[in-house]
Amino acid sequence: MISVLIVDDAAFSRRMIRKFLQADGYEIWEATNGKEALSIVRDRTPDCLVTDILMPDMNGFELLQTLKEQGLAIPTIIISADIQESSRQRGYNLGAAAFINKPPKEDELRQTVRQVFSF
Repeated sequence: MISVLIVDDAAFSRRMIRKFLQADGYEIWEATNGKEALSIVRDRTPDCLVTDILMPDMNGFELLQTLKEQGLAIPTIIISADIQESSRQRGYNLGAAAFINKPPKEDELRQTVRQVFSF
């Protein structure tokens, strides 16, 4: 089963993203920040990462930077309310495959995850 790790400090957002992606049959794991996500990734590597940027303890950019430094290339989708072009570019520079504005639209998120797996 294809696994997706959702990283977001907002429980409501995690529940919404979980609901959208479970409709396509993905196995969903959750973390509330980058540190928790890294702890999960040490035990089992997800097939895809869906992360927010602004989170306590370790934000999404720091998470991507750490994964990159560890040589872990996990397809990543950033979902954020930060709409600045510089934030998008920073995410892409750190290896993100896609950037979606928050709150995500169900069709857009599901299609983007499918596209990530098609590469």
